[in-house]
Amino acid sequence: QYDAPLGADANLIHVGDRDVHVLARMRQPEVMVLGGLLSDDECEAMIALSRDKLRPSTVVDPERGDENLHADRSSEGVFFQRGEADLITRVEQRIAALTHYAVEHGEGLQVLHYRHGGEYRPHFDYFPLDHKGTARHLQHGGQRVATLIVYLNDVQSGGETIFPDVGFSVVGRRGNAVYFRYMNERGQRDRKTLHGGAPVLAGEKWIMTKWLRERPYI
Repeated sequence: QYDAPLGADANLIHVGDRDVHVLARMRQPEVMVLGGLLSDDECEAMIALSRDKLRPSTVVDPERGDENLHADRSSEGVFFQRGEADLITRVEQRIAALTHYAVEHGEGLQVLHYRHGGEYRPHFDYFPLDHKGTARHLQHGGQRVATLIVYLNDVQSGGETIFPDVGFSVVGRRGNAVYFRYMNERGQRDRKTLHGGAPVLAGEKWIMTKWLRERPYI
């Protein structure tokens, strides 16, 4: 069952210090493409903050709950603590105003860099309840409920965010974002939110990800 969607039918959402344009929306699953969440300067600044801190990206092992390198994910990234820099604080407050989840419900911002050929094969962002390793993650704020992906650069070719089960893809443009929610107020998880990052065919791809939890994340 689907709750009322973010932003209802508004075409413009005020997020405190700027207005964000709704470019596209899907009801089932709940997906919204947003324009102008970050300025060009903010995107460049986030890349600059991240460039010298990047490490190979990992995925969560479903049985043990720890994180390991995996062939499904070919990128490098860095996590920032909440409020680690003035820019991060400003972006986090903007995301909270947009999503109506308090800053404390968000995991730290993650910046990811994909080189030519880099991809993230289709997956779910929520933690599967039938796997042993999930309990370890639910202790730190409960289940993930929604994801926001912000595009920090224009990708020359490829690199779309894909939702293969519903035949939908989002082409990244600097400053734009895609938001999708996969857990409703009843605790039901939406398997239609299977998603991935298509291979980068030319150029490179920089994105920033925010995962939101049902309770304050600690």
